[in-house]
Amino acid sequence: MGYFNRHDTARDACQLFGRQARQGYDWWWHSFTAYSVRTGRARPFFIEFFLCDPELGGSGPVFGQLPENKAKGRRPSYLMVNVGAWGEDAVQLHRFYGWDGIRVDMSEDFSVTAEGCYLDEHRTYGSVKVTPEEAAAHPEYMCGSGEMSWELTIDKKIAFNVGYGAGSLFRSMQLFEMFWHAEGMKTAFSGEIVFNGERYTVSPENCYGYADKNWGRDFTSPWVWLSSNDLVSRKTGRRLNDSVFDIGGGCPKIGRIALKRKLLSAFWYEGKCFEFNFSKFWELPMTRFDCRETGDRIYWHVVQTTLFNRLTADIVCDKKDMLLINYEAPDGSKRHDRLWNGGNGRGVVKLYRHGRLVDEIVCRKVGCEYGEYGQKK
Repeated sequence: MGYFNRHDTARDACQLFGRQARQGYDWWWHSFTAYSVRTGRARPFFIEFFLCDPELGGSGPVFGQLPENKAKGRRPSYLMVNVGAWGEDAVQLHRFYGWDGIRVDMSEDFSVTAEGCYLDEHRTYGSVKVTPEEAAAHPEYMCGSGEMSWELTIDKKIAFNVGYGAGSLFRSMQLFEMFWHAEGMKTAFSGEIVFNGERYTVSPENCYGYADKNWGRDFTSPWVWLSSNDLVSRKTGRRLNDSVFDIGGGCPKIGRIALKRKLLSAFWYEGKCFEFNFSKFWELPMTRFDCRETGDRIYWHVVQTTLFNRLTADIVCDKKDMLLINYEAPDGSKRHDRLWNGGNGRGVVKLYRHGRLVDEIVCRKVGCEYGEYGQKK
């Protein structure tokens, strides 16, 4: 059925060893839709555990954006628990811990434990609260204000395994500046969220969940990500319950060599594999993509082909439903000042096999990102 849908928890383990322990990051990302207990209204949420530069850590978090740390050349070091919601009044909330205050299991049965927050392969819980006064007084927190708590179970159904590019050899040699593995490009979450005093339920049947991870020494530019499993066939009119797609990449770098404008993608279509992977050169993969920003929207147009298959994706997301998500790199720089991030994208993906249309698929609740270095807020 293809290699890409094989689960591989070794890739999901923490990768902060060797030089990446001195200058590296590793994060686990989760996004899903929850429903208000009071109104039934749907709202997309995200939860991320972001680890940075463990060998530089101590009793408290080290913020790379503080002027005094920049002046001294001190690089960031912490666990950042990054949570929030998309939609109108989209917000990201950050809670930081020093490395002395957390425990990380480096085995395949990974876990991250901190006071009040926890994550492993199968569950997560925690709480983050940032007051308006704290957010205003501490720009180094890189977040807004609000409050969110959660308790969730995690069941990763379908994986996107990109192959040898994130295999054991490349991981041990730490060749790429940014690695990617989606252990749960389709994930069933269940549990509860409390966001700014409102309670939401999360159910496997309609959470349209996603879970992946990135790690490395730096980020990519351009930065592109699209994924959804809220899919309906225009060919049959039916919901595609055993389908999901995932597209990501931009400009992968092996050492100092940049592979410009490359994307990895997979579409699991009702039990059939469609993969577009630039590392599988024998399939003659080709990619073209264009991302653009207007006054009120972000647009993505992607075309990918191999010897036998073709995918076209046209996705749009309203900027009022998105946020400019914030990360600082392990070297202390903040090159992405305009990294758009959303969970309410929508659009159409077309799949072809041997030049014939397999299906035209309407996509909703698309997770989406786009940003390039040098763009300003």
